[in-house]
Amino acid sequence: MVDEVYCNELSRLNNELVDMQRQLAKKNAELQEALRTVKTLSGLIPICCSCKRIRDDEGYWDQVESYITKHSGAQFSHGICPECVRTYYPNIAERLMSKAEQPVMLP
Repeated sequence: MVDEVYCNELSRLNNELVDMQRQLAKKNAELQEALRTVKTLSGLIPICCSCKRIRDDEGYWDQVESYITKHSGAQFSHGICPECVRTYYPNIAERLMSKAEQPVMLP
């Protein structure tokens, strides 16, 4: 009787262990797939101090937005900050900006 209870418990625990190993293997596979799709930027990035273009590994110069999109998957939306509105569009700056100096989003 004791042997039968012991064997049943051992069998139950073994089944539980096998199930946990399957779950772990599945999660591990999901994490490996996630790692394959993640892109990150790291290290030194050579950037022009004048035009702010970035030199890639092949020696070509890309716009910052293009380089970051290629190497990270990030995307950009463009606007114009209050300082640039005043600098480049002084004749309409006051009409474009609110008192809080919110950035102007371009279409």
